[in-house]
Amino acid sequence: MSQVIRTSLEEILGGEKVHVQLSVPELVEQAIKNGEGKLTSTGAFSVYTGKFTGRSPKDKYIVDEPSVHEQISWGEINQPLSVDKFKKLYQDVIDHLKGKELYVFDGFAGADPDYRLPIRVVSELAWHNLFGHQLFIRPTEDKRKTHVPEWHVIYASGFNARPAVHGTRSETFIVVSFEEKVILIGGTQYAGEMKKSVFSVMNALLPQKGILSMHCSANVGKEGDVALFFGLSGTGKTTLSADPNRALIGDDEHGWSDTGVFNIEGGCYAKCIRLSPEKEPQIYQSIRFGAVLENVTINPETRIPDFDDDRITENTRAAYPIDHIPGAVIPGVYASHPRTILFLTADAFGVLPPISKLTPEQAMYHYLSGYTSKLAGTERGVTEPEATFSSCFGAPFLPLYVSTYAKMLGEKIRKHHTRVYLVNTGWSGGPYGVGKRINLAYTRAMVTAALNGELEKAAFTPHPIFGLLVPDHCPGVPSEILDPARTWADKGAYEAKAKELSKRFDENFARLQKADPFIAGLSKNW
Repeated sequence: MSQVIRTSLEEILGGEKVHVQLSVPELVEQAIKNGEGKLTSTGAFSVYTGKFTGRSPKDKYIVDEPSVHEQISWGEINQPLSVDKFKKLYQDVIDHLKGKELYVFDGFAGADPDYRLPIRVVSELAWHNLFGHQLFIRPTEDKRKTHVPEWHVIYASGFNARPAVHGTRSETFIVVSFEEKVILIGGTQYAGEMKKSVFSVMNALLPQKGILSMHCSANVGKEGDVALFFGLSGTGKTTLSADPNRALIGDDEHGWSDTGVFNIEGGCYAKCIRLSPEKEPQIYQSIRFGAVLENVTINPETRIPDFDDDRITENTRAAYPIDHIPGAVIPGVYASHPRTILFLTADAFGVLPPISKLTPEQAMYHYLSGYTSKLAGTERGVTEPEATFSSCFGAPFLPLYVSTYAKMLGEKIRKHHTRVYLVNTGWSGGPYGVGKRINLAYTRAMVTAALNGELEKAAFTPHPIFGLLVPDHCPGVPSEILDPARTWADKGAYEAKAKELSKRFDENFARLQKADPFIAGLSKNW
């Protein structure tokens, strides 16, 4: 960090109105006093994030600095911002924060002491600091006294950028400077920007230490068998990993080192639209005092949350510390390598098998593809399901070339003989609007069979179009739904739709080959 940046930070953090390392009750009291939100009937703190109810990926930038220029995979995801524009934006943010009431949280990203990153979160809003307190790793009392932050997250939610001056697309900005070790966020109140920007930093730093950083949830069984769940939003990653028969390591971000798996965070950030105590009891019970509810409709008199109400957004969220989940692994480090990996996809075309086994080569291909479906109505102008590909199931958070992560995954699954399955949590019997979403109980049964090894007793047949290895039976699941073609009334229509999706896979992979030098020499059968 340059002396100019360090001095300006010290100036704003030395003010009389700066609250450092407040406890959860103190932060809640401050947030209520400031009129930032309200307590619900369960004790959770409820907030509305204004016009932004989700991330703004088109407003995310990396400062184009000499030390990282050759390493970053520049493009629509990793947009460059000049050093001069960053310096101007930084100084204007600092000027905006001078004399304001600020909240400071010191903690870590990365549960493994050997690889953790000391961070400091500075925010205008008390509830943003509460979010950081619950989502990042909280230091012990002795670590607090000696904490020296390497990275600063400066969340100026009340400051709007001026594109002509600051080089941004709009008033919103999420800017990462690897040389200054600073993350600037402003023009939005959506707290998820904070956790994902820190994750992006870890995705650049950890691979340099030989650690595979992953956008996945992780849990462990009673026999010490670790499982990883990869998947984009809406595929069931958090739901399926929150299993009362297994201990949760973490729900979203992990590192895979030479000794095992560790959580990058200290909390969970669960989607809670249509949340119910019957289907997701662990998550439901975690929404109590200390948790933050984002954009969930609350009864003004009873303060009871209505999790079925999507009038504000489908992307309602609950943020809570991982110790709200009974039996969670704390600290989130498990010295064992994954026995099983599950790639989750919500296929709205209704053509992928509900579960299939992948060879190591197929695992690499589907990891690079990162397929799921964007459903009609989720975005303006989307009138029918759209195939969405997000490399490594987390492309918006990957600063480096995607092959960096894919090569590491391939090496690890071969070295540790990890089984890999593709699980379709989407539609069966027809596409969205015709077929039905695969029964959650069946999906849970298939996941259980994959984790306990029962699925390995089945006979596997290659799918005629996708080449996926489809089992002939699975405990607790009707055999007829395992072969997706058998669930369609019109077999010709099934084949046509499956070939359409296969073509989209091919087109996406061809795009990856053009963008990444390593992938250029590979094929879907590598």
